[in-house]
Amino acid sequence: MTRIARSLVLLIIVCCAGAALAQSAANPEQRTARYFESIRRQPSLQLAFLREMPKGGDLHNHLSGALYAENLIDYAASDNLCVDRTTSILMAPPCEDSCEKFTSKPSVRCAYGDHILYNSIVDAWSMRNWGPGEESGHDHFFATFDKFSLATHNHTGDAIAEAAARAAEDHLQYLELMHTADSVQSGQLGAKLGWDDDFAHMREKLLANGLKDIVTTTSKRLDDDEGKMRSLLKCGTPEANPGCNVKIRYLYQVLRGLPREMVFAQILFGFEMAQTDPRFVGLNLVMPEDWYIPMHDFELHMNMIDYLHGVYPKVHISLHAGELALGLVPPEGLRFHIRESVERGHAERIGHGVDVMNEDRPLDLLREMAQRKVLVEICLTSNDVILGVTGDWHPLPTYLLYGVPVALATDDEGVSRSDMTHEYLRAAQTYEFLGYKDLKRMARMSLAHSFLSGASLWVDDSRPVASCANDRVGVGKLSAACQKFLDANERAQTQWKLEEQFAGFEKKF
Repeated sequence: MTRIARSLVLLIIVCCAGAALAQSAANPEQRTARYFESIRRQPSLQLAFLREMPKGGDLHNHLSGALYAENLIDYAASDNLCVDRTTSILMAPPCEDSCEKFTSKPSVRCAYGDHILYNSIVDAWSMRNWGPGEESGHDHFFATFDKFSLATHNHTGDAIAEAAARAAEDHLQYLELMHTADSVQSGQLGAKLGWDDDFAHMREKLLANGLKDIVTTTSKRLDDDEGKMRSLLKCGTPEANPGCNVKIRYLYQVLRGLPREMVFAQILFGFEMAQTDPRFVGLNLVMPEDWYIPMHDFELHMNMIDYLHGVYPKVHISLHAGELALGLVPPEGLRFHIRESVERGHAERIGHGVDVMNEDRPLDLLREMAQRKVLVEICLTSNDVILGVTGDWHPLPTYLLYGVPVALATDDEGVSRSDMTHEYLRAAQTYEFLGYKDLKRMARMSLAHSFLSGASLWVDDSRPVASCANDRVGVGKLSAACQKFLDANERAQTQWKLEEQFAGFEKKF
């Protein structure tokens, strides 16, 4: 071997040894981040990676929309419901006796033996096979709920079990489920008592005429529903589903498309529910933001919340705002919803926030949200299929640029035919600047901005509170001070468990 050849061999050995030394010197998080970058162009490997990655919490998840159509068909069949063969709308029995194709109102059970009927129902109750045409993605999406709603009425326990099991498969530790748990009884009471321009007087009338009783019966019903969930998942047995370990809390879901007296009653009920039952950690307003009443009554709704927040200052608020795009509403309808939700609606989190750059003085708003630490629940798949907003037109990069905290969320994973793993994959594939550490930070943010009780583990993005500053995940026994802090703060306790799962995950790399 010539001198030059020997020199080249030696150089290669030195370089390889240096690379190996550098790799061994890197900490587990750095090694994991390097592996993630090495598979950047291989989405199938990224999918496998992200499937196993701990993801914290899903803060924007509608319970009814979380269910896949296949589950809903089973619920409807067990309740002997019928289906309109043309529209796929569920109807109460009696159904037509025959399953023949000429029947217009067959039993849902007929779909089990009729693949054309079965597939048409799944397509009608979800975004599967939807394509641009006469019906927009927005209209198809929101129309699904009226079609399958009857199937959910007697199956809340089944639905919670299904949501918990899917969350566990996605390596989530926490769910905040939006749920109209009283079946709109509070709204019906509001309709019965009528409107009053005096919010204080209206509140007194509602409380004096049965609203507190609805709170009590709703809590008892949730006891039953959660009992059924635990039974279905076999919690407390050797065969327990991993979903048993997912912590679940609820946001009371106000239907803002109803008449104003019903909306006020529901908002009041949400505040009362969150003050009375610790499983309810706050409230949110739902239904399409672009519909007439949500647009026309938007300022009225913010005034309602502003007043009731003064009465119940400790109740958490997350609001849908900015789930809009140019064309759905006139330009002036895009200019103030997010700011008003933060400033008058006292929102600690914003759901969607897609049209933020159409707001008046958007950069000032972004700075305000960053300063107030208002987290945005980012629902990439939902924003794509409903609004057609994706890629460079989505504000996720802008929120990050201005330091606004963000967390990925599913919104309605069953209707959208997605899950949290694919939300992370979509984020990583769409925005190449997002590395493993960025995704890990989003998972941490989801728990830091959850409405779990108690203080956060983190002072900032990477610095734990003083009580746990000298403790390390998986290294020795926790100090007495840190253990005491975790025991007293449910949120910090859940965050510590996430860190333990991150440590286990990163050891693989």
